[in-house]
Amino acid sequence: MPRIHLSSVFVDDQEKALRFYTDVLGFVKKYDVPMGEDRWLTVVSAEDPDGTELLLEPSGHPAVGPYKEALVADGIPATAFAVDDVQAEYERLVGLGVTFTQAPLTMGPVTTAVLDDTCGNLIQLAAMA
Repeated sequence: MPRIHLSSVFVDDQEKALRFYTDVLGFVKKYDVPMGEDRWLTVVSAEDPDGTELLLEPSGHPAVGPYKEALVADGIPATAFAVDDVQAEYERLVGLGVTFTQAPLTMGPVTTAVLDDTCGNLIQLAAMA
């Protein structure tokens, strides 16, 4: 049966994205392989280093810019990350200077918040009650 091995998020600057996703969000770098001007650059959860990888994919394709801009304009997150406690993670990240477009909001069994990843994306944090 298939399982998710890799997902990606388009980033404007791979080095800036690596710093944000590791130093701020707390992921760890898994692969960093030069590929011409860009890199095959993935991060994983520090709690699950053999788990699903997130590819910090360059935004070079002409379709990516309009796609990302439309998502952000409509407030749609590019992806979602699970956390144990959205409020606690929100407070930790605000303390690190992260900008949120949606403060923690509880909707039935789920609480979410949406942040700006500084690389052209909105990212949702989510926790099930």
